[in-house]
Amino acid sequence: MIKKTETSHAPHTSHASHAGKKSAGKQQTRGRTYQYTKFSRKPQTRTYHAEIAPKNPVGAKLKIAPPEEGVVRIIPLGGVEEIGKNMTAIEIGDDIVVIDAGMQFATDSTPGIDYIIPNTTYLEERKEKIRALIVTHGHLDHIGGVPIVLSRIGNPPVYSRNLSVLLMKKRQAEFPHLPPLNAQIVERDETITCGKLKVKFFGVTHTVPDSMGIIIETPYGNIVTPGDYKLDQIDGIVSKEEEKEYAIFDKMNVLLLLTDSTNIENEGFAMPEIRVHQGLDRLIKDTSGRMIIAAFASHITRLIRIVETAESLGKKVALDGRSMKTNLEVAIEAGIFTPKKGTLIPIEDVEKYPPNKVIILMTGAQGEEFAALNRAANKSHKKFTLHKGDTIILSASIVPGNELSVQRLKDGLARQGVKIVTFRTSGEDTIHATGHGNQEDIKWLHRKTHPKFFIPIHGHHSMLQTHKNLAISLGMPEENVIVPDNGSIIDIIENGTKIVARKDKAPSGAMVVDGFSVGDEQEVVIRDRKMLAQDGMFVVIATVDSTGKLKKSPDLISRGFVYLKENQELLHQTRIIIKKTIEDSTAGMNPINFDYIKGVLGDTISKFLYQKTAKRPLVIPVILNV
Repeated sequence: MIKKTETSHAPHTSHASHAGKKSAGKQQTRGRTYQYTKFSRKPQTRTYHAEIAPKNPVGAKLKIAPPEEGVVRIIPLGGVEEIGKNMTAIEIGDDIVVIDAGMQFATDSTPGIDYIIPNTTYLEERKEKIRALIVTHGHLDHIGGVPIVLSRIGNPPVYSRNLSVLLMKKRQAEFPHLPPLNAQIVERDETITCGKLKVKFFGVTHTVPDSMGIIIETPYGNIVTPGDYKLDQIDGIVSKEEEKEYAIFDKMNVLLLLTDSTNIENEGFAMPEIRVHQGLDRLIKDTSGRMIIAAFASHITRLIRIVETAESLGKKVALDGRSMKTNLEVAIEAGIFTPKKGTLIPIEDVEKYPPNKVIILMTGAQGEEFAALNRAANKSHKKFTLHKGDTIILSASIVPGNELSVQRLKDGLARQGVKIVTFRTSGEDTIHATGHGNQEDIKWLHRKTHPKFFIPIHGHHSMLQTHKNLAISLGMPEENVIVPDNGSIIDIIENGTKIVARKDKAPSGAMVVDGFSVGDEQEVVIRDRKMLAQDGMFVVIATVDSTGKLKKSPDLISRGFVYLKENQELLHQTRIIIKKTIEDSTAGMNPINFDYIKGVLGDTISKFLYQKTAKRPLVIPVILNV
C-alpha cells in the first residue's frame, strides 16, 4: 500500500482538506482512486494523507438491503432540500420507476459549475431494476438532467407527453456523445406497464402545456404525484374540466401522496393564468408605442397567448433569446399552436415596422448578464436598440437572490427613457402568476385524493415542514407523514399499514456538471475557487540547489491578494521566511524530499500571510531544483 502526501504547491495538484471535524471520503486523481482522511486545519494548511485503495470503492455496491417482499420503497433523490433538480425513485420488488430528472443552476456556493443534477449512485448500482423514467412536464428542474442521468442508469425508456418529449429531445441534442433518447409518448388518460408495475397518468394545470400527474399501482393502493400543478379556478371555484380530470380520485384508494410544496407559504388560491392573459391583452391593446415583453421562456402557455393576441391586432412578434426561440419552435412542432405566416419576424427586422405594429418577446426578466433584455439595457445588443418611449413589461416575479440583478436591469432601462411595467406596478392589469398551487390549491388536492400516507416534496426543509403541518391540520395522523431529505429511504411496510424512514440513506451529495466533467461535488475544487474569488492567490517560486540552499531571491506573484509595489516590507519579510523555512527543512536531508519541503513552505507562508493581512490567499509554492 502506497502512502502519499499532496499539498497546494502546484496548480494541478489535488487537495483534500477541509475545516471542521475529522472525516473520511474518496477522491479520484489521474485515473486512480484515493481513500483520504480530512483533518481540522489551521488557517490555510493544505495537506492531506492518502492511501491508494486496493479496489475502486466508487464502484462498490452500497450496503443497503433491497426492499423485502411486500415493501413499497420511496427515495427522493433531489428536490426535497431545495427548489430544483427534482427526482424520486419508487422501488417495489424487482422494479424501479424513476420520476423526473431535473437540474439546478449553479449558485454562489458552487462557483464555476455549469449546473447540478441529483446523485444517481443508488440507481446506478441497481440499473438492472430500472424499468422507466417518467417525466411530469418539460421544465428544466424536471428534465434538465435527463441526458446525463439516463446515460448513468442504463438508458431506460422515457415516458412523457408530446411537448415534454420534444423539449427533452432538444435538450438531448446538446449531448451528441450520449446515446439517443428512447422516448415513448403517452397521454393523460393512458396506462402503461413497467415491469410488474402499472402506471397511469392524469392531466394537470401548469405554465407549460402537456403537464401530467402520475399514479403508480401497488398491492395496497396507489401512489399519486401531480408533479408541478395549480388549479384551473376562478375565485376558488374549480373549472368543470379540472373537476372532471380529478374525479378519478373520488373513489380511488390512495396509499401515498407526494406533492409540490413550492408555494406552501402563500395563502389563498394561486392566481389563475387567465387573469395574466387578460392583463397582457389589455396592455397590448392600449399601449401606443413599441412594446418589449420579458418573460420566463418556460411559461410557454403565456408566450403563445401573447403571440395570438398580437396576431389578432395585426402586430408582428420578434423573438430574442435562445430559450425563447427554442420553446416556441417546439410548441409549433408539437402542434400546440400555429402562428400565421409572417407573424414571427427576426429581431433585426424590427425597425422595418411602425412602433405600434411590433412586439418583442425577450429573455432576461431576471437581469441575467447575457440575456437579450440585459444586453439591450446596457447597449451591448448587436441587433436591437431601445428607443425613448418604448414600454418594457417584466412579466415575471423576482426569483429570490436576483433582486440586485433585476434592479441593475431596471436602472439600465430607465436611463434610456423607457417605461417599465412590473408585476408590482401594473395596477389592475395582472402580468404574472405562479405556476404552483398556493395553500388552498394544496388543501383541495389533499381532500380530493384523501391519501393514507403523505410525503411533501419540491421545496426547502422549512417548506416541507409547513406542508406536513397543513396535512395534519386536515386530519392526517402525524405518524403517517414523513418529511424527507435528499437520499432518504422511506418504506411502507406491514402490508401497507405503516410508513417508516430507514436509518441508512442513499448517496445524496450533489453531482456537478463542470465543463466536460460530471461527478460528485469536489469540495476542494469548489473551496479553492471560493478562496481565489475572496482573497486571491500568492505564488512562491524558489530555486534550490542539491544542498538545499537558495540560488537566488524567490520570485513572488500576487493576484487578487495584495498589490506588490505597495507592500515591499511584507514581501521582504516573506522572502526571509521562505529562505529560513527551506534551508532549515533541508538541513541534513539527503536526498531532499521536495514534496515535503513544498508542504512545509505552503503551511508556513499561509500562516504568516494570515497573521499579517487577515487574508487567506491560495498559496502555491513552486520549487525548482537546479
